Amino acid sequence: MKNNDIIRVFVGCDPNNCDLEQMMVLDYSIHKHTSVPVKIVWMQLSHDPESYWYSNPETGEGWDTSKWSTPFSGFRWAIPEYCNHSGRAIYMDADVVILDDLAKLWQHPIDKQAVVAAKTNTDINRLCTCVWDCNKAKEVIPSIAQLRKNPDSHKKMMKLFKESKKLIEPYQDSYNCIDGEDLAIANIRILHYSDKSTQFSHKHSIPRVNEEGFEHWFDGEIMSHPRQDLIKLFDRYYNEALVEGYCLDNYRVEAFGNFPKKSQQGYNGNNVTRPTVSRSFFSKLFKR
Repeated sequence: MKNNDIIRVFVGCDPNNCDLEQMMVLDYSIHKHTSVPVKIVWMQLSHDPESYWYSNPETGEGWDTSKWSTPFSGFRWAIPEYCNHSGRAIYMDADVVILDDLAKLWQHPIDKQAVVAAKTNTDINRLCTCVWDCNKAKEVIPSIAQLRKNPDSHKKMMKLFKESKKLIEPYQDSYNCIDGEDLAIANIRILHYSDKSTQFSHKHSIPRVNEEGFEHWFDGEIMSHPRQDLIKLFDRYYNEALVEGYCLDNYRVEAFGNFPKKSQQGYNGNNVTRPTVSRSFFSKLFKR
């Protein structure tokens, strides 16, 4: 193991308490399966100028989130510097359920010119669950100061890693299984319920945030997930977490408030949750 036998996990999540259900299930699932100590850093927009996640939309200081599709899209690039460019760090979105020992992913080789281990067999970047070699990443990723001030920095970094496959060490696909991908649950190591329209947590979070008097950050259409077995899996972990003493308020923070972000109206998910034929039809219709 590395970093004094503590796995560092950085999780991107909403700063206005929309993702509490996801955070609880993720936290519980990590500790349910992982054989060594884990330190979780919840990456959320902050008004504190000393925070790595500082943003002031009114003055333009800190992170510029105006072109992000989530409240945390660009934070993954700040992780190596946060770690003083030393050791390793795992990044993941909040919409994840861990189904295997994270120590296995933590120890994955990152050889030659690669600076991160991630999923590479798709036509889009899958850096939504990945392992950083923080020292090697120093030569590739700009400073946080540079990342913050450029609203296009996230898009540029995604493009860089898409075009420079040598920077990515491929890992087993099931470490970032997107919405099931035709795998049985027994063969999934990390489930990423990635389609923002079909997320299992919506049935809990949407009514809760409405009752609390604010709106969820995802403003797209809410739909049913096609895999009933995965819905039941999430529900089981959610209920197990509550029985084990986890609760939503453990993850609650003082709400950040409004911040600029790309609207998700018209969001069309992925090929796993939406039939390709339907997506093609609606895409053509939209273009017309």
